[in-house]
Amino acid sequence: MSSTDPLTRVEQKRRHEGSGTMQLVSFQLGQEEYGVGITKVQEIILMGEITRVPETPAYIKGLINLRSTVIPIVDLRLRFGLPEQAPTEETRIMVVNVCGKTVGIVVDAVNEVLRISRDQIAPPPPTVAGVGREYLTGLVRLNKGLLILLDIDKLLAEDQGSAYPAMDQVS
Repeated sequence: MSSTDPLTRVEQKRRHEGSGTMQLVSFQLGQEEYGVGITKVQEIILMGEITRVPETPAYIKGLINLRSTVIPIVDLRLRFGLPEQAPTEETRIMVVNVCGKTVGIVVDAVNEVLRISRDQIAPPPPTVAGVGREYLTGLVRLNKGLLILLDIDKLLAEDQGSAYPAMDQVS
């Protein structure tokens, strides 16, 4: 390996970051379309059997065994205060990496992987108030409307201190 290789890698990374694009996984919750950075998503799986854990918030659906790793499952509909909905053929679990932990989030449907320009991202309007504002990274302008860009780390990290310690003991 020559001494220029690390510099070449740094330069490639700089060019990639400077390109002004990013990839998102878009998904549906109710009537709204949301997105998270693709680097946070480990995989997308079908709904399966979830083992309920007693004395956890309603939005913590329980645990699944994913290839010998036990992971907690969060129902994002309930986490956002939306009414509970029975799983459909489109319902998926997005397995994400949050704060060094693997967590599954239940979404109504996964739409697509999008490559967007950073110019398409607008900050959340200052008039948006409420508990969920701190989880919004921005709004992505698409031809078909707006996509709500989520900071999945902030959204799920606060749960690490309340509901997940019991699950950490299991896994």
